[in-house]
Amino acid sequence: MARIVFGMNQSLDGYVDHQEFAPDPALFRHWTGHVRGLTGSVYGRRMYEVMRYWDEDRPEWSAEQHEFAMAWRSQPKWVVSRSLKSVGPNATLVEDDIAAAIRGLKTQLVGEISVSGPELAQSLTDLGLIDEYRLYFHPVVLGRGKPFFAGPRPPLRLVASDLIGADVIRLTYVPA
Repeated sequence: MARIVFGMNQSLDGYVDHQEFAPDPALFRHWTGHVRGLTGSVYGRRMYEVMRYWDEDRPEWSAEQHEFAMAWRSQPKWVVSRSLKSVGPNATLVEDDIAAAIRGLKTQLVGEISVSGPELAQSLTDLGLIDEYRLYFHPVVLGRGKPFFAGPRPPLRLVASDLIGADVIRLTYVPA
């Protein structure tokens, strides 16, 4: 049975914004290894549109960026959206009955499935489908933006804390 994991980079005050802070080389390598090890990823529309950046090679990319793009392209993706009409390569559009679709993935697949997007994660939390939360705290305070948690969560229990790179702390929680 697959595990559903929600994890994203965020500021110390709990906001996610990929344009406000970027991973250092060690954290970037961490994310590449993470993506390489996934069974697949589930995206909300907005986060999927951000990640589509990795669909086409760019001449200015470093070797590490090419490596991440190859890992991202190779994994299956499920995109939850009622507004999109199509999705890119190696992706499946999920328009209806999100609960059934995600439960099906959990029972049919083995390994870890990543969830990206705070609102999608909230919907899956409300359905009791998130198995683990990974909060990657960067040493910045934004004071605004989209919060990592889009709504209340059931009580959580800390199961791990890790320093990644020079200054990012990953806290891992499971439902209590």
